[in-house]
Amino acid sequence: MLEFKAGKYIQKDMYKSFLPNHINRDFVFIDPKINLLLEEASKYLGELNAYSFLVPDIDFFVRMHFVKEANTSSRIEGTKTNVGDVILPEKEVAPEKRSDWEEVNNYINAMAFAVEELRNMPLSLRLLKDVHKILLSGVRGEHKNPGEVRRSQNWIGGSNLNDAIFIPPHIDDLPELLSDWEKFWHNNGLNIPILIKIAIAHYQFETIHPFLDGNGRIGRLCIILQLIDKKILKYPVLYLSEFFEKNKNSYYDSLTNVRSKDNIEQWIKFFLNGVINVAKDSRKVFESITYLRQEYNDKILTLGRKAKMAQNLLLYLFSHPTVDAKTIQDKLGVTYNTANKLLKDLEGLEILQETTGFSRNRFFVLYKYLNLFK
Repeated sequence: MLEFKAGKYIQKDMYKSFLPNHINRDFVFIDPKINLLLEEASKYLGELNAYSFLVPDIDFFVRMHFVKEANTSSRIEGTKTNVGDVILPEKEVAPEKRSDWEEVNNYINAMAFAVEELRNMPLSLRLLKDVHKILLSGVRGEHKNPGEVRRSQNWIGGSNLNDAIFIPPHIDDLPELLSDWEKFWHNNGLNIPILIKIAIAHYQFETIHPFLDGNGRIGRLCIILQLIDKKILKYPVLYLSEFFEKNKNSYYDSLTNVRSKDNIEQWIKFFLNGVINVAKDSRKVFESITYLRQEYNDKILTLGRKAKMAQNLLLYLFSHPTVDAKTIQDKLGVTYNTANKLLKDLEGLEILQETTGFSRNRFFVLYKYLNLFK
C-alpha cells in the first residue's frame, strides 16, 4: 500500500513516543497475494465454523479451547505453565508454579466473561477494560491499574525510557487514538474485508498499548472476539496465539516493520498465514475429538447399567479433564464408594489415567483428550 504511513515519533516531556496515524479510513492494497491468502483463510474458517456445529455439546469443549489459548498467550508473556498444569485444582499446583497458574486462570475467566458479554454489548473499549480488570486481578499486574487505560508512559524492551526498543503513544494522545480504533471497527461503510480489518485493528491496538500491562494478551483475545462479533465464527474455537508463539520473533518483527517501514501489507500477509495455519490445525482437533468421543462411547457401553452414569461423567470431563473421587461424588450425586468404582472402571477401559501414583488422594486425567490440546 504505497500511500500508507504508520505514524511518526514526537517529542513530549523528555522522550520521543510514537504517534500512530488514525486508521478509520479505507485501505487499498496492491499486493495480489493478499487476495489469495484472504480467499484461503476464509475457506478454512468456514470449514472450522461448520465443524463446530457438528460436534455435539460443543459448549463442553469450548473451555478446553479457552485453556489452551490462555496458556499459550500467557506463555508468550513469560509464564512457564503447560496445559496439564492449568487444568489442575489450585491445591494440586506446585508452589513454584502457583503465580503462573493464577495468571493463566485469570485469562480463562477473562475470556469466558468477554465471550458471554459480547452477546449483550458491542465490542468496545468499555468491554476490554472490564476484561483487563479480570485479567490482572490478584496477580503480578494487580498494581498496574487493572481495568483502566494507563495514566503514565509505558515502553517495550529495555530497562527504562532511555533504552527502550519502542515507546507507545503519550497519554495525552490515547483518548483520540482509542476513539479512532473503536470507530474503525464499527464503521461498516469501509470497503475492507473483515479479516484484513482485524489484522489492522490488532496492529493498531498493540501500537497504542493502552494499558500498563496485559496489552499483548488483551490484543490477542480481541481477535477471537472480533471473529465472533462479525459472525465469522459462532464459537470461540480459533486462537492465533499458537501461531504467534511458534513464530514469536517474526510476530514482533512484523509489527515493528509496519511502524519503521510503513509496510502494513507484510503484516497482513503474516496475519492471514496465521489464520490459515491455525484454522487447519483447529479443524483437525475437531476431527480427532469426534473420533475419540465415539471411541469413548463404545467403551462405556460395555459397562451395562453403569453406562449412563459414565456418559454423564464423560461430558463433564470434556471441559474439566482431571478428576478425583470427591469431584465425581459431588457432580453425579453418588456415594464416595460408587465414585471410586467408576474411576476404576474408566481406568480399566483406558479412558482415564491415574497421575499421582498414590494409593489415596488420587487424580485421574482424560489423557488422550488432553493430549489433543497440548
